Amino acid sequence: MAKLQAHHVRLTTFIQATEDEDKVLEAIATFIPDEIDDDDVHFDVEETTGFFGNPIRVVNVEIQRNRSVRVFLRYFRELLSDEDRKYLLEHLDEKVDEEGILYIRFNKQKAYLGEAEVDEGPDVIQVRIKVKAFPMRKESVVKAVREWLEK
Repeated sequence: MAKLQAHHVRLTTFIQATEDEDKVLEAIATFIPDEIDDDDVHFDVEETTGFFGNPIRVVNVEIQRNRSVRVFLRYFRELLSDEDRKYLLEHLDEKVDEEGILYIRFNKQKAYLGEAEVDEGPDVIQVRIKVKAFPMRKESVVKAVREWLEK
């Protein structure tokens, strides 16, 4: 298995007024391996207002330290089912932007149950991985991610 290198990882989700914040945070924790030091996981919760005036909290989690990013990537790849890896490989060109960021969305309800399931719906946890590739072009990033995902 090829190793993927990344600058940083960001996870983002929304906590609606009807949701239990602790449960949403538990869902995000599904993606963070225990081996990562708590000091390397930066949480930020912002308060905002929805279209109809409802309160919404935006949760951002960032992992930047090289060692922790490596641990995350190893753990993250193992979380992916064969079916999800196949789906990502088929849609990889859509999942990587021109800045070299890989975007993957996961079902938030499944994550609360400890399962990582790729989902394109509205109630998701978005994982953004800023991939290191040379030269830094979308094609190089897609190639690196493809090699990482393939068995």
